[in-house]
Amino acid sequence: MKYLILSLILIFPIAGMAISADSLKYVDAATLPLIGKGFEDTQNRYDRLPARLEKITRPPVWNLSKNCSGLAIRFRTNSTVIGAEWEVTNDAFMNHFTMTGIKGLDLYCLENGEWQFVNSARPSAKVSKVVIIQNMPKQEKEYMLYLPLYDGLESIEIGVAENAEILPPEINSPKKGKPVVFYGTSITQGGCASRAGMAYPNILSRMLDREIVNLGFSGNGKLDLEVAEAMAAIDASCFVIDCLPNVTTELMNEKYVRFYETIRKMNQEIPIIMIENILYPYMYFDQNVHKLILEKNETLKQIFKEQKAKGDKNVFYVKADDLIGDSQEATVDGVHLTDLGFMNIARELYPVLKKHIE
Repeated sequence: MKYLILSLILIFPIAGMAISADSLKYVDAATLPLIGKGFEDTQNRYDRLPARLEKITRPPVWNLSKNCSGLAIRFRTNSTVIGAEWEVTNDAFMNHFTMTGIKGLDLYCLENGEWQFVNSARPSAKVSKVVIIQNMPKQEKEYMLYLPLYDGLESIEIGVAENAEILPPEINSPKKGKPVVFYGTSITQGGCASRAGMAYPNILSRMLDREIVNLGFSGNGKLDLEVAEAMAAIDASCFVIDCLPNVTTELMNEKYVRFYETIRKMNQEIPIIMIENILYPYMYFDQNVHKLILEKNETLKQIFKEQKAKGDKNVFYVKADDLIGDSQEATVDGVHLTDLGFMNIARELYPVLKKHIE
């Protein structure tokens, strides 16, 4: 009997039997379109700031610009299996952040005009090689592979079945050109999403069907004017400034208007959206933090009113009241957001962005 069972297994493999990542054919992702990149003149393909800023901007900003947040590979394939092999630059680790969010990949498929989550590629080391999905029908579909939020890439290859094709996309989605440009902090960069697709700018990219550029710099969204100058050169549909968690009222009074005016000077008609500091759940217990957050938001409100009074009709304001919801369950550590928090922000910002980018 056992020989009969073995023979049947050899002839009819068990349903769901795992495919080895080593059995796939790999294609360098550099041969496929990259979306979410604001600048072409970067040192490496997966960097976020132009090379000229290396000696100009602060070292922490420069180092964080090597993280791939907001970038995604677009392709189509008829493969029944998709995998990836990638090497990160830092092999980063944090005690409040999932590895899939820090240095994993996130695969989405375009189904009936909507981007649907397929699966994440879980990292195992500095170099990882995994099957992301298998046992799919042999049907050509469009895919988007989000890159790591908090690590950089030395290289990345996408794996498909040996007899399958992998080609550039035919459908322009998320629509390239005129991106929404986000400037901000760790929250903008995506900390602490469970996976790359759940950073709020990435969620909004899918909701709006529009390319985004993520210029979130963890702990370092401090109104660096050289970053504003670089941002201003992007042919954007909208600029979102979400940096209050990283600044003091003193720094706001010193630099916020200059940062804003640097962008506005080159983009007279483009909407600029100012966002208040989210209301951290722990601030309702820490009275010092409560006071500081309210002061920062009041300072921003006054800056906004001053710009409106000067005649700027294309500056808009988002209050913090409902940004992360009112359940007090939207953060990992009282500050950085879970997927719930990121979905709440995206839903609140969606109607604002939808109105102004069109």
